[in-house]
Formats: sequence, C-alpha cells, structure tokens
Amino acid sequence: MPPPIILTIAGSDSSGGAGIQADLKTIAAHGCYGASVITALTAQNTRGVTAVHIPPAEFLSEQLRTTISDFPPAAVKIGMLPNAECVRAVAETLADLPCPVVLDPVMVATSGARLAESEAVQVMLQTLFPLVSLITPNLREAEVLCDIEIKTAFDMALAVKVIGYPVLLKGGHFGGDEANDLLYFDGNATWLRAKRLPVTDTHGTGCTLSTAIACNLALGHDLMESAKLAKAWLTGMLKEKPDFGVPNGPLMHKGTL
Repeated sequence: MPPPIILTIAGSDSSGGAGIQADLKTIAAHGCYGASVITALTAQNTRGVTAVHIPPAEFLSEQLRTTISDFPPAAVKIGMLPNAECVRAVAETLADLPCPVVLDPVMVATSGARLAESEAVQVMLQTLFPLVSLITPNLREAEVLCDIEIKTAFDMALAVKVIGYPVLLKGGHFGGDEANDLLYFDGNATWLRAKRLPVTDTHGTGCTLSTAIACNLALGHDLMESAKLAKAWLTGMLKEKPDFGVPNGPLMHKGTL
C-alpha cells in the first residue's frame, strides 16, 4: 500500500528550518509522502525575515488544482497565508476535500516579523475555521483570534472556549519548568503536559507540530492520539541539537518514535 499523501500549504523558509521545508522533513520522518503548495517566498534565517514575496492568488489556486488532481491528500496542513486573497483561494479548494485539515495560523515569526495581514486573519476566521479539523495557535496568535490577554492557564482555558473550534493552544511561550498545551474539541479540554527542555533550537517548532498532527491523522489515529503522538515526537526532536543559527536554531527532523 502506498504511503499517505500529506499536502502542506505554507510559506517557504530559505533557511530550511520552518514553513514548507520543515513540513516536508516532518512528513518524510513519519513515513508519509509530502506534496507542497507554496503561499509565499521568504528570505529568512534564525535572526529574522528580511523579505517576503507573495505570488498572485491565481497562481496559488493553480498550484492547488494541479497538485490535488494528481496527488489526492489523506490530510492537509495549512501554514502561512499572508493575505486575504490567499485565504479565500485555499478555503475554496478545501470546501471540496473530504480529508482532515490542520491549520497553523501563522501570523508572527519566532523572530517577531509579521507574516499575515490583519484582513487575512479576519477572512480566516470567517472562511477557513469552519472547514478545518484542528487549529494550532500559539499564545500570541490566540490573543489575536479571541481578543483575550493570555497570561495564565485559566486564560488559556477561557481562550479555547472563545475560539470555539477544535484547537490545540500551545503554551510553550509561558516561562517556567513546563511546556503544556491545551487541546479542546467536542466541548472538552485536555492538558497535554511536558517538562520544558533547556534548549534554544526552537525555530519551526509550530510548523513541525501541526504537520506531525496531520501525519498522524492520515495514519488513522484520532485527534487526541494524533496530538499526543505529535507532541511526544516534537519533544524528542528538541533533544537533538544541530546548533545552527542564533538565537533560535532549527530542529533536526528524524524518524518517528
């Protein structure tokens, strides 16, 4: 039996640590086949983003049509959608796809660079959120989505309910000894707990986690198990230290647990 096809729709990271490049590495590590549709080209490294080139939305739509017609995905991961036109193009395509979709609402890079226009966020809320299986924001992205300042675990619990859709709210930006995420779906919230590792190689962790969840869904796991497996695998990858770049180097993507 051929491996499941995972389609990643995201931006390109010229340094290879995040975006399409991290997604394809993650997909390969999970024994799946990766197809990719690129929403933006970025010139970036671990220090920051120096330039972003956004192809026309018509070209994005053509990439989607051409790829899906020959490589029907078992799951889809969505990352950087830089403007409203890109969001609409992706939403129109996903409306006809029967497979699980994981949306990582990439708005700000680890370096602090803004990667999505404000209008894109609003259109995402209106058109994409109702279509996806899971949304994976970090704390800052969740604050934008639900207009709540998130400073505590209680705030996280409130935020996922305000967002309303199935969501894995990543708590890694909190300090302390733990890096706990909150998974919410079907009206229930479950903490996925982990000890914080003393590492700085975190460039692309959000892309990697959301793609790993999509892979596990395609491999037949339910949402809860997919999130748990992905978090455990990412924790393992954080222990590998390629020591590229400063201050936030990339992961070293390897095989599954």
